[in-house]
Amino acid sequence: MAKKIKEIQIPEKQKIAVAGISKMGKKIIFSGIGLLIIGFFILTKTDPGGQNWASIISPFLIVGGYIIVAVGIIFPEK
Repeated sequence: MAKKIKEIQIPEKQKIAVAGISKMGKKIIFSGIGLLIIGFFILTKTDPGGQNWASIISPFLIVGGYIIVAVGIIFPEK
């Protein structure tokens, strides 16, 4: 037995607009990725005791990079 599939027509007013990431959002994401790369590179310069400048700066760069990527994802299109 074959079942018949019923097509449903959606009125024009009820269609949902699918929005992607805006151009400015993509620029923000790429700058965040760049900051992440710099942060992980500086992380390789830390000493085992964690007492030099790289040990202090790199966590802020890495966390900041992730935050910037998140902001770029939700940045609205104008």
